[in-house]
Amino acid sequence: MAKKETYPATPPRERAFLVGVEISGEEGLLPLNDSLDELALLAETAGLEVVGEITQKLKRPNAKTFIGAGKVNELKALAEDTLTQVVIFDDELSPRHQRELEKQLGENLRLLDRTSLILDIFAQHAKTREGMLQVELAQYEYYLPRLTRAWTHLARQGGGGGGRAGGVGGVGLRGPGETQLEVDRRVIGKRISRIKEDLEKVRAHRSRHRDKRKKSQMPIVALVGYTNAGKSTLLNQLAESDVYVADQLFATLDPTTRRVDLPGGYKSLFTDTVGFIQKLPTTLIAAFRATLEEIADADLLLHVVDISHPNALNHFEAVEETLGEINADHIPIITALNKIDLLEDPEKANTTLENYPRAIAVSAKDKIGIKELRELLKKGLYETYTAITVRLPYQEGNLLSIFHESGKIERIEHERGSTLIQGRLPGRLVAKFDGWEVLPEDELRDEEI
Repeated sequence: MAKKETYPATPPRERAFLVGVEISGEEGLLPLNDSLDELALLAETAGLEVVGEITQKLKRPNAKTFIGAGKVNELKALAEDTLTQVVIFDDELSPRHQRELEKQLGENLRLLDRTSLILDIFAQHAKTREGMLQVELAQYEYYLPRLTRAWTHLARQGGGGGGRAGGVGGVGLRGPGETQLEVDRRVIGKRISRIKEDLEKVRAHRSRHRDKRKKSQMPIVALVGYTNAGKSTLLNQLAESDVYVADQLFATLDPTTRRVDLPGGYKSLFTDTVGFIQKLPTTLIAAFRATLEEIADADLLLHVVDISHPNALNHFEAVEETLGEINADHIPIITALNKIDLLEDPEKANTTLENYPRAIAVSAKDKIGIKELRELLKKGLYETYTAITVRLPYQEGNLLSIFHESGKIERIEHERGSTLIQGRLPGRLVAKFDGWEVLPEDELRDEEI
């Protein structure tokens, strides 16, 4: 009887070798070794098997190959010894660096940098049409100046959102005197324009939904945090829902909104958002603009921090930096120091509270501190007031209504063409009055006149 052939349940993973560079005078949010550990997690999330790493300290990147010529030869030899198929740099490579390294490493090695790896992960995790469009746009804008061998990689994985990256520049598209590369660039440029048009429609649709939520007078809390900090698990506990949870980087790409009941009969809408990471590609921030507006338009941010991670404070700073980039750093913040169940002594989390704004230690997994967090959220949304004086033109009647309904008016004067109001507003509403606030010295000057 012939022996029955057996096959592995899953295909073997591609073998990846990591490259990290420390540039003198350029300190990242994470030390080099920790940044490489994070890169290894990204590679694992993308389905790759990390088989080794190499590092180098430089005064400045090599103009041609980013790392030194000798290091390139060492990398090539190590890649051959470990049967490596993919080389991943922990920094974003310029188009020139990409081309030169591909030449010297040879055709048998696929070259990625941190940005292209993150784009690849996003492409795998995007499920909705919006998410696919956002990832496809980021891919095209990243690969457009790199149309060499990198283009074949993008062509293989294809785009989301109804169009595929492969197949451009086919027979009949080429004009007089055009090279294939010129055709590819022209077709990609058209595709980018189309995707941006589609995403602008998505943005308008999201904006209409946010307007409806505002009319309901239900405040909005956006969960933000470093990737894999436990935002989705925490949302499930607060909302008693079943948002998808996975112990991996970037498990959540598309925003999810749930209603949460707070103490005293108060209600709020909570939105889970994509996790941040150090060196988050600018192409992704731009492409996910419509999604990130969910954060910038929130009344309160719940910043979830994995306090069990050795680089928790660095992760916190990376998120704060990104919030500044999307103009959301003015929104009131409550910090949830999550995963205290993973600490040897959970009480130690309380000693770090002073390092974070309005912080509370919790475990979303074990439901520790959830009741206290609900109380803190209620205070942040409804009981924390800020003194403010504003001068509102009569046509800003909606803002006047907000002040009457949600604020505490101490003084009101009707002037020619405007209304001067002095009082206190919930901290979450102060940002709505940007541009109309009257500074104390301005008020004094008016009285003198």
